Amino acid sequence: MKIMKNDEAVSPVIGVILMVAITVILAAVIAAFVFGLAGTTGSSKNVGITVAKSGETQFVVTIQGGTDLPQLNKLEYQTNTTGFHEITAPSGGWSVGITRTITGYNETAATNTGVRLILRGTFSDGSQQVLWDRQF
Repeated sequence: MKIMKNDEAVSPVIGVILMVAITVILAAVIAAFVFGLAGTTGSSKNVGITVAKSGETQFVVTIQGGTDLPQLNKLEYQTNTTGFHEITAPSGGWSVGITRTITGYNETAATNTGVRLILRGTFSDGSQQVLWDRQF
């Protein structure tokens, strides 16, 4: 009587497939970093601002603080479809408690109802960030 012994199994095939898959994934990750596809992550700035309506056509902007407030060089506002307009900074720079009154408008009404107000800050490192975006 002759006993047939079959030592072949599926394990070697699965092992080869897994090794090829790992190699392809590793090559894709390395290629992403080499060719700059991974990109860089920017950091957001921390500046606290509150805005309140004042009367029918004005907004009062108050600086509340934030770790990046000393680096704030310029503050600009935009209402609805207008371009950005600079808010005059105090002579000593921006600091906690500074308030500025800006005039908003709505193209379709005489009041600030429906006005979208955007405040954008420019910092000492040259970066810009939207600090406030709200529709009243």
